[in-house]
Amino acid sequence: MKVTRGFKGRGGQARDTRLPPGQYDIGSDWPVLTAESTPNLLTAEWSFSVGGLVRNPARWTWEEIHALGSSSYRGDIHCVTTWSKFDVSFSGVSVDTLLAHTQPLPSASHVVAYSHTGYTTSLSLGDVTDGKAWVVWEYEGRPLEIGHGGPARLLVPHLYFWKSAKWVAGLRLLDHDEPGFWEVNGYHDRGDPWLEQRYQGD
Repeated sequence: MKVTRGFKGRGGQARDTRLPPGQYDIGSDWPVLTAESTPNLLTAEWSFSVGGLVRNPARWTWEEIHALGSSSYRGDIHCVTTWSKFDVSFSGVSVDTLLAHTQPLPSASHVVAYSHTGYTTSLSLGDVTDGKAWVVWEYEGRPLEIGHGGPARLLVPHLYFWKSAKWVAGLRLLDHDEPGFWEVNGYHDRGDPWLEQRYQGD
């Protein structure tokens, strides 16, 4: 007898319990979606900064950020365009490690993640701390491809994937929410897949 993981939905169709509402399992595929032109970033010129409401603003080169210690994520990712991908593996550095070096001020409540391309996205500080977010440069044990945000991208897997900024250049901590590119253009301020927070008002 073949056993299918998940539960039976309407019409007897099996649905994986890891699949948020309105999503489908994309399998082995991983679409390349971007609102910008793909940059050509060399690791020799790459940097990552944390600033704003922190005690110790910092900037790391490619070599320096690798020296902070490796952290990894294995789990699922979900795109607002309705695809989900299961059991993916990323490696990089935890945002917790970066914030431990820079020490957020008590007034900090939000983060703007910004890219080398100028793209921005906004997040609450709580959505990038306590093991919820990483700056990653490896996917499935290999260097992250440029089309997927290489050499490094932000990874916030519990939110829709537009929050995981490609070609990430830094984090700026604020005492208020500052909507980024997609948030200004009608997407939800938070983007929780399980609540289907796709657009403003959801």
